[in-house]
Amino acid sequence: MGEYMYKDFDYDESQQLYYKSHEDMCEFAVRSSINVAKKLRQLQAQRNPGGTEYWPTLFDEPDLWGLHLAGNPFNVMYMVVVDALKTQSTPEQYKEFGKRVERFEVTATYAQTELGHSSHLRGLETRADYDRDTDEFVLNTPSITAYKWWPGGLGQCSNHAIVMAQLYIDREHKGLHMFYVQVREEGTHEPRPGVHIGELGKKMGYLGVNNGFLGLKNVRIPRTRMLMRHAQVNRDGSYVKSPVDALTYFAMLSTRCIVTRNSAVALATAATIATRFSAVRRQSPIDDSLPEPQIMDHVTQQLKVFPEIATCLAYRLAYDYLRELFSATSRDIDHGNYNSLPELHSLSCALKVMSTSDCAAGIERLRLACGGLGYLASSNLSNIYVNTVAACTYEGENTVLLLQVGRFLMKSWYAALSGAPVAPTASYLAEVQQSPDFGLWTGSWSNLVRAMQFAAANKTRLAFKSLSRRIENGESERMASSHTGIGLTQAAQLHARAFVLHRFCAEVTGPKSRARSPALNRVLQQLLELYLVNVTLSSLGDVLRVVHLTDEDLNKLQARLEDALAKLRPDAVAIVDGFDFGDKQLNSTLGFHDGNMLERVFNAALKAPMNRKSVPKSFHEHLGPFMRSNI
Repeated sequence: MGEYMYKDFDYDESQQLYYKSHEDMCEFAVRSSINVAKKLRQLQAQRNPGGTEYWPTLFDEPDLWGLHLAGNPFNVMYMVVVDALKTQSTPEQYKEFGKRVERFEVTATYAQTELGHSSHLRGLETRADYDRDTDEFVLNTPSITAYKWWPGGLGQCSNHAIVMAQLYIDREHKGLHMFYVQVREEGTHEPRPGVHIGELGKKMGYLGVNNGFLGLKNVRIPRTRMLMRHAQVNRDGSYVKSPVDALTYFAMLSTRCIVTRNSAVALATAATIATRFSAVRRQSPIDDSLPEPQIMDHVTQQLKVFPEIATCLAYRLAYDYLRELFSATSRDIDHGNYNSLPELHSLSCALKVMSTSDCAAGIERLRLACGGLGYLASSNLSNIYVNTVAACTYEGENTVLLLQVGRFLMKSWYAALSGAPVAPTASYLAEVQQSPDFGLWTGSWSNLVRAMQFAAANKTRLAFKSLSRRIENGESERMASSHTGIGLTQAAQLHARAFVLHRFCAEVTGPKSRARSPALNRVLQQLLELYLVNVTLSSLGDVLRVVHLTDEDLNKLQARLEDALAKLRPDAVAIVDGFDFGDKQLNSTLGFHDGNMLERVFNAALKAPMNRKSVPKSFHEHLGPFMRSNI
């Protein structure tokens, strides 16, 4: 499939991408993404007409990211909108307008964030008032702060949008609901009456994704364009409340799952580039009697690169668990069981935060590991980084999400104190209180996991104590939570780290290991060892507060780190080759499989537009005259 999709890929054109104007970049993105759609449709028609395994399922899958060089303006449509319509609209609604989006007969985006409000959803100002006389909703963005801001593809590519708005019936507020709104005419693509729509301009990354703004003034839509799977407004204006308010945001949970996976894939991509670079680049003799070694032979380079290989695997395995939990919760919801929603919400928030922040930081470390050449746009590392770091703020700003995880931990700690049931991912909070030897140190893998759980439990305990003291001193619960924010976010971060360590250890050492070859198990165990030891050493400030480690114990951990790096050295290139990224997917002068790095770097420089002339225009107009004026 990859060979078919990439057969027309123009590497030289891809290297010219960053010299395009913003408008040309956006046009290029639309053209590239539509070409991908056409190929997938053809592939679907050839191999399984009427199926969906190629089109649209693979449209924005990581395997095809290399074909969306400037970003995919229709990514939000398939990553968010289609899922939102499936989970929030009734079957009749999905048949009427959801299927049209899925088949790409129309284009749509998800308009939630506003210029003045983002993660604080209750503060959204866009409103939808029900008009009984016409059986319509009237939508308005009453101020500049209410303008929808950021939706991918909204600027010039979308003719419909799911708009999150405050519902009012007879001026009575009913909370946030989703509305399917046509914003451009289908035939001419002109904005509809009352719609003020446009493009945001240049950004750090996602250069051609066409993010936009949306203002609405007395825009009328039929009552049946409110997504009514869980809450309904009837013809007479009567309102049926959703059984669980959180169901309104269920589509966001799916998106956070995908963000976790995508962050791991982005880090794996960067790790592949940096590892291959490290195998080709030679510098700084270790022994003056020998030729310059591959920089991968330097232990300091290994420490920059190898932990990121382990990290991307750790987050991918964590994602697999998260996705299974999402699927199980979806099935429970279909049967009216909402008990797993709080845990799913907490875990999706925690992994979204830590995967985006850790992977973005890891990609930057890998760029630095490539020295000055990593700073070139042709390395593609800058593009991978800016696209990954964007996820630290979209789909929930990371600090806000950590605070939500912190609140989940406060409830879980209270439940553990009371002897009430605790969600599986927080069960260690109860175990800490029941097991007196939880903080003992042995240095085994399971013990390293428990040490992180113990550190997370201690941070949770301290945050709970601080929160309780503030409430006892007369602060409201919301004010006390705000003042305890630092402790809550610290507890949430350690909780997420403990979960990732636990899942990595369970996957490598658990029952699945019996189905793997001894050679694969050996490599996975080496990556697990490196990850556990490196994360523990990086978290000693928290671990040492609850676990007694001697100086000898710490020295042993340092020795284990160095030993783990040395053991991975012979297999590092083979491991990243196993990620199976094609050269066209990596699109990096530093990361080609054949190792011809310096030649490609030099050729990319020769093809830069400024090298088409031997003397630039600026010399004749500015530089030359200025120098001559001083003679």
